[in-house]
Amino acid sequence: MLRPWRLDDAAGLQAAFTGSGDLSAQFGAIDLSTLARCQIFIADNLAPATVSRQNFAISVDGVAVGNVGIGSMEHRHGTGWVYYWVSAGARGRGLATLALASIAEWAFTEQGLYRLELGHRTNNPASCRVAARAGFAVEGVERQKLKYGTERFDVETHARLRTDAPPPVRPLPTVTF
Repeated sequence: MLRPWRLDDAAGLQAAFTGSGDLSAQFGAIDLSTLARCQIFIADNLAPATVSRQNFAISVDGVAVGNVGIGSMEHRHGTGWVYYWVSAGARGRGLATLALASIAEWAFTEQGLYRLELGHRTNNPASCRVAARAGFAVEGVERQKLKYGTERFDVETHARLRTDAPPPVRPLPTVTF
């Protein structure tokens, strides 16, 4: 299920951060190696919802194994930027695809958005498969858009419109309170 982040999800966040080098690089200078730091990050960044941002824990048997979120929600034009990650131990089960398709459905129906965008490093084919399976069409490559450490990466952008055919997956239950 998708649900709001809670402080008691700190152990799941810590396990994801310490168990995957690619996640620690994506978090940048943020150190999530201790439970206390994870609780602060959850309280400051993942748990609070705003008019322009909402994150959901991807929860399996009550344990947070990933995140799917939507930021930069702009309600005048009906747009938003979606993002996702799944801990190394939870990969390969389709959770990211289900979570992404679910948050897209939530954004279209509950937030009234029309267009959702996302981007992934071109050297991350697994993330590309997630986007495609969740119904996001490729739109192009942004050269050297992201920087992790001293290395720059090209980013492939994808988008999904409310009017696009939904992907052939069943959305996860989504709890917002």
